[in-house]
Amino acid sequence: MDLEALRGEIDEIDSELVRLFCRRMDTVRAVAQYKSEHGLPVFHPERERKVIEKVSARAGKEYGTGAGVLFQTIMDISKSYQHIQLSGERGARLRAQIGAALGGGATLPKKARVACQGVPGAYSHEAARQMFPSPDLSFCGQFEDVFEAVRSGECDYGVLPIENSSNGSVTRVYDLLRDYRLTICRSYKLPVNHCLLTSGETDLLKLTDIYSHEQGLGQCSQFLRQNPQLRVHVYRNTAAAAKFVAESGSATAAAIASEECAKLYGLTVAARDFQNARQNFTRFICMGRELIIEPGANKISLSLTLPHTAGSLYRLISRFAAQSLNLTKLESRPLPDTDFEFLFYFDFEGSVREKPVLDLLCSLQEELGHFEFLGNYKG
Repeated sequence: MDLEALRGEIDEIDSELVRLFCRRMDTVRAVAQYKSEHGLPVFHPERERKVIEKVSARAGKEYGTGAGVLFQTIMDISKSYQHIQLSGERGARLRAQIGAALGGGATLPKKARVACQGVPGAYSHEAARQMFPSPDLSFCGQFEDVFEAVRSGECDYGVLPIENSSNGSVTRVYDLLRDYRLTICRSYKLPVNHCLLTSGETDLLKLTDIYSHEQGLGQCSQFLRQNPQLRVHVYRNTAAAAKFVAESGSATAAAIASEECAKLYGLTVAARDFQNARQNFTRFICMGRELIIEPGANKISLSLTLPHTAGSLYRLISRFAAQSLNLTKLESRPLPDTDFEFLFYFDFEGSVREKPVLDLLCSLQEELGHFEFLGNYKG
């Protein structure tokens, strides 16, 4: 038999597989209706385990593993379809919250009281100016102070870094999102070009100390590895580090910060584009007390916990894949006072204006022990 004949046989088999798949999904719809009427859960782990064992055994030694993977995928698609069938009955609280936000039609104002961490010249300062054309800015010493300023009503919004393209997540901000439960209203990707700033014309070979935020230091780690004689000082903010170096007047100290800080604090730019990666971006989020979903919102953030059982994360991810939703971020943070359990953060591309997306979120809220909708915003 030649190749074309073999391909023709495969096409016939595929046609039969599609017919059987559609028949199976029709039956799955009937199963979903039965479960709805009798209050049964979608996921039945013991039933699923037995099916996998049975098909693997039937396929034999050579094809058993592949058959198990195939049927696991089919059952994941089936569960996702059942969730969709049942979604209209679920998540009333979240539906109402999102419906009110969409109905209100609110957007971020051009002028608002905005809190950001650091001092003038900080990258958070620039991100806030990009998000709000006329912000009334308040500078806070710590990340937590920004959250507290928003929660207390002292400020309307807070702007903080959440991740860097070369140095990863700002984990402290993720932990504070868990504690304060504010909503994300918008995000902004800021190009970050670090400079090495000194007091006056300093001989770089005579530098002994360097100051910056841990993210700035991490983004310039190659220089630090090449100069192990430098004492590294972690500062609460890049701009605050620059201000400290300026006020110290030390000829042997330098800061890693923005060129704007050199102008603000009278420092000399000893080196530009000082970071490891030329394409270096930090994503900032704007947080508020009320849920705002602006027109054009295209990114969704969630936090949730999962059962401490094998495959629970995989099964959740498969539900996003079944809806062709692109996950752009998966972060896990340890939960205090637990035995190695974690809170997961998901970012994905999507809009709650699309019914399948809203249905998925409402189903997750009903099923999971902890589920927090953090916002749908322009990413």
